[in-house]
Amino acid sequence: MFAVDIAIRAIRECDVALLVIDAQEGMSDQDKKIASICEEAGCGLILAFNKWDLIKNVQTHKFEQEIEKEAPFLNYAQKIYISAKTGQRLNNIFEVAQMVQMEREKRISTGLLNKVINEAYNLNPPSSIKGKTLRVYYSTQAKNNPPTFVIFINNKDLVQDHYKRYLMKKLRENFGFEGTPIIVSYRQKGDK
Repeated sequence: MFAVDIAIRAIRECDVALLVIDAQEGMSDQDKKIASICEEAGCGLILAFNKWDLIKNVQTHKFEQEIEKEAPFLNYAQKIYISAKTGQRLNNIFEVAQMVQMEREKRISTGLLNKVINEAYNLNPPSSIKGKTLRVYYSTQAKNNPPTFVIFINNKDLVQDHYKRYLMKKLRENFGFEGTPIIVSYRQKGDK
């Protein structure tokens, strides 16, 4: 248990984590738990599938689809296919880690952010709840590393989970943020 505590502390202090997964076995429950801890800590994440040299007749996109089905919360994570034994793609790890760090440090101007959120809202307005409709007033990026956004709205009770996922997807489609979790909070008048 002591080693797990040390690992959790290390994850919370890092910007980008490399999670090495045995490609032959796929993602274990423990791998998913560690990845979840990385996401909760706001840590960038690279999934390195080791022993790729032993995988025969597998197309990368089919492998990625299987991982997305097993752990859909990791769809943002960068994936790299390596072999520690042969050295295959090991030199790419540092390039990918730098790219993820650049994505974490990305700043979006308030004007552009509001344009994207407003377009998403107008393209797919949320359904009303008990006759009340969600209104989006303003959006801003509160910080980066990890990218953190605040969306000012009329009533937090009107933001449904599926609509949160929709807006998150629109942020990724427009701005990337590959390899890093995005934090979005919703505030209504009177919130601090």
